[in-house]
Amino acid sequence: MSQLSWLASFERYLISERQLSPYSVRNYLYEINRASKIIFTHNELTENDDSWLAVSREQLQAVLAKLHRQGLSPRSLSLCLSSLKQFFEFLVREQVIDANPAKNLNAPKQAKPLPKNMDLDAVTHLLDIDASDPLSKRDKAIMELFYSSGLRLAELASLNIHDIDFQQQEVKVMGKGSKQRIVPVGKIALSALQTWLDSRAEMPSADAGDALFISQQGKRLSHRSIQLRMNKWGQEQALSAKVHPHKLRHSFATHMLESSADLRAVQELLGHANLSTTQIYTSLDFQHLAKVYDGAHPRAKKAKGK
Repeated sequence: MSQLSWLASFERYLISERQLSPYSVRNYLYEINRASKIIFTHNELTENDDSWLAVSREQLQAVLAKLHRQGLSPRSLSLCLSSLKQFFEFLVREQVIDANPAKNLNAPKQAKPLPKNMDLDAVTHLLDIDASDPLSKRDKAIMELFYSSGLRLAELASLNIHDIDFQQQEVKVMGKGSKQRIVPVGKIALSALQTWLDSRAEMPSADAGDALFISQQGKRLSHRSIQLRMNKWGQEQALSAKVHPHKLRHSFATHMLESSADLRAVQELLGHANLSTTQIYTSLDFQHLAKVYDGAHPRAKKAKGK
């Protein structure tokens, strides 16, 4: 069977057995054909025989190297390699080759994009809302808590009333892997939470139990509802960038690190298992950072003279 026949057979396999979308099938075939032009132009193989059956790991590695030199992004190289792996796995399945020559190849690692944060002025403007009705009070408390304590969306949505300790000024959080941690809460966030709880007591909550944040229908507020409400406030406050929970969490981390010498303390506050995860939250020079929470967080500092 010729090379073209094997590709046609692979295409039928993707459509009928894998049931991939036309878009995915087109991407697979495009990447394989791109590799084919490099392999069969610069090597002794021809397109008139079972060329693919003789392709080696070294030849595929040379394809990736050439595409990399041509400026292909790590993401595009990863897609090309994935397509080749799938194709050769198909040939193994058809029992026309013994092993997949692409199996142990690795594409260049993709750089993790740094999460975008809001500067202090933008955060202050976002949180400067007229919290005169119950929903506005609730939303202000949510956003203040996100920024005060750097919580994840799932962590905040699952909070119960008793998780907030007003006397100790802290919140008990159930993080990833069911790991519990205690995180400080700033005075402004505590004040917003108390204002919200006063309004919550007057709302229907039979279906919410002890949920800290509830909807107008008296149910625990969903992840999606929190995201939508934050986006709404970002628009109402005329902020240029979209506002979402992770942006406030990242802003918390960045602003803490700008004023703190203790990267590991921020790691604990964020609930990161590895320090490397915390490091991607900032591109700052950590040797020039100075204190931690109360002395560093702009909304946790005590007013002068008190």
